[in-house]
Amino acid sequence: MTLYTIGFTKKSAEQFFGLLRSANVRRLVDTRLNNVSQLAGFAKREDLAYFLRAICGIPYQHEPRLAPTQAMLDNYKKAKGAWQDYEHEFLSLMRERGIEQQFSAAELEGACLLCSEATAEHCHRRLVAEYLAERWDGVEIIHL
Repeated sequence: MTLYTIGFTKKSAEQFFGLLRSANVRRLVDTRLNNVSQLAGFAKREDLAYFLRAICGIPYQHEPRLAPTQAMLDNYKKAKGAWQDYEHEFLSLMRERGIEQQFSAAELEGACLLCSEATAEHCHRRLVAEYLAERWDGVEIIHL
């Protein structure tokens, strides 16, 4: 199975939707806790759902079970916490939630996990994808 990830910051709408379309993404799964901020531009929840449908024919799904808690975000972003601490805490949360049992590989086949970070290096979408790949057979992760 193929599981994609993408961040919207530092991408124009043309780049963002072009990447999704050229990869033949089947569904966009929004893993953000907060997805209605005016700062999100074209990636604000309602606008994004419309653009995905109109431009790419891709359904939108908001999935807060794949998001960190507000306290985790605040500790990492606002309090300038260490990435290693955030990563450990977030992976523990994924284990507690048992996300590998809440979703099936078939359900996420060809899906793209979305968050705001420009690259996957320090982003929870990468952690979710890797977490699932460790628990499901044959998962290929592609960061767009």
